[in-house]
Amino acid sequence: MAEIIQKDGTWTFDGDTVRVVPGRDKGVGLLRQHLGEVAVPLRAIAGISHEPGRKAGRLRLRLRDGADPLLQVTGGRLPESSDPYRLTVEADRTGVAEYFVDEVRNALLLDQVDPGPSDAYLLPGPAVPISVGAGDGSVAFDGDRVLLDWNWTTEEAKRSGGPREFRVGDVRTVEWTPSRGLENGWLRFTLTGFTTAAAPKYDPYTVELFGFKKDPLMALVAAAVAVRMPHPAAPAAHQPTPATASASASAPAPAPAALALADAGAALAGEPVDHDSLLRRLRELGELHQTGILTAEEFSAAKAAILGRF
Repeated sequence: MAEIIQKDGTWTFDGDTVRVVPGRDKGVGLLRQHLGEVAVPLRAIAGISHEPGRKAGRLRLRLRDGADPLLQVTGGRLPESSDPYRLTVEADRTGVAEYFVDEVRNALLLDQVDPGPSDAYLLPGPAVPISVGAGDGSVAFDGDRVLLDWNWTTEEAKRSGGPREFRVGDVRTVEWTPSRGLENGWLRFTLTGFTTAAAPKYDPYTVELFGFKKDPLMALVAAAVAVRMPHPAAPAAHQPTPATASASASAPAPAPAALALADAGAALAGEPVDHDSLLRRLRELGELHQTGILTAEEFSAAKAAILGRF
């Protein structure tokens, strides 16, 4: 096993996994502290390097594009202190760092790991539940539901609408952008059936970020949500066709729960439906309930309505 221990953190490699543990040094950013230990499987690694310096060098672990949800949502925009895959190495530990690099590189060669992009997440993302307050609001995510709440800095037009709660299954995109210069950043959720051109300060599904210390923590929320969504590079068979996408864009899609209940209501109203159709509807209801789109109450009501037609 290869190991390097520094004030900035500790990295170990057992031949299959690089374990990255943040240190307690003042230079370790809040994001790394909150993220905690990260276990990076060998198949998620594209490369590793040691960059020597006069006073201190750096170990850098390069992951395959698309393998890590955190890197996916941040797109290379994390500040150095928040990068979990960078380790500051003291000058007298250069030999240990180079040995660590050799061990990982040799394992990559032996296992013939493809350094190219991944079409699936290979890391689990930040642990949930997770709750972060920064900018003009706070976000809580339990692995299923996202709750946005506002504070005294929120624009009245947005705050007057109250907190916003939605399921991860309703999220079409999640985007984290850091502040740059005089431009504020944001954590934005785009929901299915809801579009807006409003600026972040007015968008009820966006937390505006002002460039303060806790802003990077919002990237952890974005990553925790993103890893539970379809991977952006998933095979085309799992992506909507252009015709489907065009149809979806031309008209807001009814909520699945509303469709299911309306379907059940039609059955109760006496609409002629054969038993095969009823069974198919029951199966569809079960799938909607299992994926969390239908609540237990909605599922029970719709199921009872359909069973009444047998």
